[in-house]
Formats: sequence, structure tokens, C-alpha cells
Amino acid sequence: MHYAELSRAYNELTGPGGEFEIVKQEVLGNRIRTWKNAPPTVRDVWLATREFADRDYLIYHDEKLTYEETHELTSAVANWLFAQGVKTGDRIAISMRNYPEWMIIYWACCSVGITVVGMNAWWTAEEMDYALKDSEPAVLFLDSERLERVRQKPEMLNGAKLVGVRLEDYPDDVTPWSEVIAAGGDLPDVSVDPDSDACIFYTSGTTGFPKGAQLTHRGCVSNLMNMLYARASTALAVMYATGEVPPDPPPVPVTLINTPLFHVTANNCAAYAVTAAGGAMVLMYKWEAGEALRLIEKHRIMTMSGVPVMARELINHPDFEKTDTSSLLALGGGGAQVPPDLVLKIEEKVATARPTTGYGMTETCGIITSLSADFYVDRPDSAGPAMPSYEAKCVDPDGNEVPLGERGELWVRGASVIKGYINRPEATAETITDGGWLHTGDIARMDEDGFIYIVDRKKDMVLRGGENIYCAEVEAALYRHDSVAECSVFGIPDERLGEEVGAAVVAKPGHTLTEEAIREHCAAIMAKHKVPRYVWILEDALPRNASGKFLKRELRDKLAAGL
Repeated sequence: MHYAELSRAYNELTGPGGEFEIVKQEVLGNRIRTWKNAPPTVRDVWLATREFADRDYLIYHDEKLTYEETHELTSAVANWLFAQGVKTGDRIAISMRNYPEWMIIYWACCSVGITVVGMNAWWTAEEMDYALKDSEPAVLFLDSERLERVRQKPEMLNGAKLVGVRLEDYPDDVTPWSEVIAAGGDLPDVSVDPDSDACIFYTSGTTGFPKGAQLTHRGCVSNLMNMLYARASTALAVMYATGEVPPDPPPVPVTLINTPLFHVTANNCAAYAVTAAGGAMVLMYKWEAGEALRLIEKHRIMTMSGVPVMARELINHPDFEKTDTSSLLALGGGGAQVPPDLVLKIEEKVATARPTTGYGMTETCGIITSLSADFYVDRPDSAGPAMPSYEAKCVDPDGNEVPLGERGELWVRGASVIKGYINRPEATAETITDGGWLHTGDIARMDEDGFIYIVDRKKDMVLRGGENIYCAEVEAALYRHDSVAECSVFGIPDERLGEEVGAAVVAKPGHTLTEEAIREHCAAIMAKHKVPRYVWILEDALPRNASGKFLKRELRDKLAAGL
């Protein structure tokens, strides 16, 4: 393998005078590694795309918007918000499917320093209520499905104005999208602080409530640079090793956005990268492998956002062999570990596409590591090396760095680490310690080349199709059932989604529980993907250790063995 060439590419790109030069800088009280040539804010990223005026940008079904048309719309949205009294530093929220309006609102707000609260579109009315009261947006942009949930609990708005997108009818208290974009005008000229919040994305909470992660402008732009560096360094290393010169200029990318835009995978990684390159985004209403294949052939898709299960479903679909997928240049996924067998299947079945992956989290505004091409085929169980903008180490329970090859919790530090969680100082202090080190909650090891291998999770969490589901959150919901005496929630291996939610439940004396009753109870107060697929109603008390904690791993192994 070409690891010497990869190291050479690193030194050339990140050294003094390099395109991706790394420097140390004081950020929020910590001296950290940053990209010297990064744009200061998300506003700068968006303004730079004006040069792509006539290119197609947002594609949804038969609708197309060019960059110029999108710039006109973002300016109108920003002007309308200012006219409503929304100011730089205020917040608005988006709660809808992957419509073109999602990205228009996002760029509009980031360009004038208004923070975007990206709400999980799968949330129930109760979950929406919590997030809206936590983040206090001035305006909520939403579609018809989310409007129905608002009507279930109207007090959640707490004074926020409603803007409807793609509604059939517009009630008196909902401003139509057409009225917003009629505002017109040029983009307001405002100054944006690089360390202010560009967006707030919610992560599952260990105490039953999600946490609003504060992704700064600096963090989002740093992640964009991470994405661009990953691509450039791999191409340069391959050129050094094989003499194969990459096309100059590179092809204009066309990316399929097949995961929700309220996640960093689709928004901060896929959308930012394709936008900065002047490419087109093809938006999917929801994931369906057959529809994805149709779009790949129709639009000559080169890359797609997604989790590993989507790549597997794509290449296993009965229409795969008869679909022209020759435009694909990369396939894989992030948000969950890619099984080694899938890496090899991609290499074998998709002639033009190289396998690729990235490991990261909301708390790092996107990727920590990236791995693709021959390097990934050679080490399919690795997540790749940390991006140059990070310091990374594996530590023991006392915070001491462990030797290379030994397991420890992965800690990282860099410009992409979030500022914290809104209204959650204790959670922030637990996750980001002195010096700016982020505790990922993942157990990893690092080899002599700096490649990171994720081997386990420290956090009590289920990773289902790229969605983090904290067991404590589901357990808290179960305990709200009047008949539940005790319960334990854990992940059950699943070939398609990686893991499914499993729950062992014991009823109170004299009470009766059924699997269906448990699922109905959870579905009424939680998003569908958090509802346990597997439910065991047990007669005996759950096993505990000497300190009284449930023996969750033993319980899971015993119950899963019977499936």
C-alpha cells in the first residue's frame, strides 16, 4: 500500500504554504489546530458560490434551481426575517422533509448570523415541544406533517411565528412560503462572528431529553475543510504512487442527498462539500433503494450521503444490475461502522466507485476521520486517520493516554468541536473537558500509522441505521407506563440497520403487560425509530451486579440468543 505516499501528501498539503496549511490558534480559550486558509464563516462559503450562477444546484423531482436563483431566494428569506424583527444572533427552526426550502432557509440564516435549529422530522409532538422550548426560535418553518404535530400541542410554539412550506391550505396563523420569498432584495450586509452558532442540531440525551449541540461557523467551515482535504490527500497519494494524474479541473459533482438534512451527515458533510464545489444536490423525499437507483441513472449521481445499510440495500436491489451506475465515484457511508464485507462488495460490484467512509459525530460538526480507495480496501475494519485539524488520543478511565495498539476512549481536540450544549452546562462539562478535549464515548485503538479503529462504545447507546438512540431515553419512556416495575434497554444486532432496539421489561405485581402495549406506549411519546422492535416481558427481576446495576450485557446476550 501507498502509506508513504499518503504521509508525503499530508506533509505537502498541510505544511507552510500548503493549500491546507495547519496552524495553532486561540479559539474560545483553547490553543488548537485550525486550517489557515479556511473561510471565516458560513456566510463566506455561501457568498463564494455566486460564481456558479448558471449551474443547477437544487434538484427535487422535476424542480430545478440554479445557484443564481437560490441566491435570490436566500436573500429574500433573510430580508423577510429581518422585517419580522429577527436579528443576527437570534434563532429560527426548520422542521420538514428534505425539500429545497430546507437548504434555502439554512444558507439564508447562516449568511446573516441567524442560528438554524435543525429539528428531527421524526419527532413526536412531545419531542418537538421540548426542543422548541429549549431553543426558543423566533420562527418555525415547517411542512404539513409537522404542522399536524404542532396542532396536537400548540403551546409548544411559545410565541414563535409559523411559516408553512408546501401546504395545501394555509391557516390564518401560518405565513405562506410565497409571501416570504416575495420580500426580494439583496442579501443584508452583516458581520458574523466565526465563533457564534451557525446551527443547533439535537443529539439523543442520556437523561431522556435530547441535547442541543452548538455548531459554530468556525466548526462548520473547519469540517468543510476536513472534507476537501480528505479528497485532495487521497488523490495526491494515489498520484504519487501510480502516476495517475487526477482531472483538472475536477468533474462538477452531483450528490444524492438521501439522509435527513437535520443530521451532520447530509448537511455539514454532503451538502457543504457539493455546494463549495459548485455541484448539484438531488434531494430524496425518503430513502428507497429502487428510487435511488433511478435517480443515480437519471442525474448521473457521483456520490451519495448515507449510512452503510443504504449502500448494502443499493447493491443488493434487484434493479442494481440493470441500472447504469457508472457515474458513481464513491460509495459507502458514515454514521455507523461499515462492515468489512460491505467494503469488499462495493469494490467488487461497482466498477467505477471506490469504497469510502467517515467517522464523526454531531459534536464534531461532521467527520473526525476519513478513509477511501485502496487504503480502505487494505484496512476495511479501520475508520481511517484523524483529519489534520484534530489532535486525537486514546485514554484510560483516568484520562491517561494509552500506548499505540491498546484500547481506550477516543478523545479529540480541534476547531470542529462544538461550543457546547445549549442550556446544559453540566452535560457540556462532562463531554468537553479542560483544554477543549471532546470525549467521544467510543472505545478505539490507534496503530503506528495513526489509523483509528472503533472497537466498542462507552456510551449506553443503540446505533440504528446511523441514528443514535440512548438507552436511558427509552428506559425513561418505559418507566412512564403505570405497569412497568423495571426495564433495561439495549442494542440487538441487525444485518440491515446495524442494531435494533431491544427492551426487557418486568411488570409491577398484579399488573399485566404485553409486547404490543409496550410498543404502543412508546410510539405515543417517542419517534418511531426509538420504539423497541424486540420486547421481552419477564417474570423475574432483572439481574444486577453487587452495586445494584443491571447486568445489561449478560441480559442482552441471553435474550438475543433466543431470537
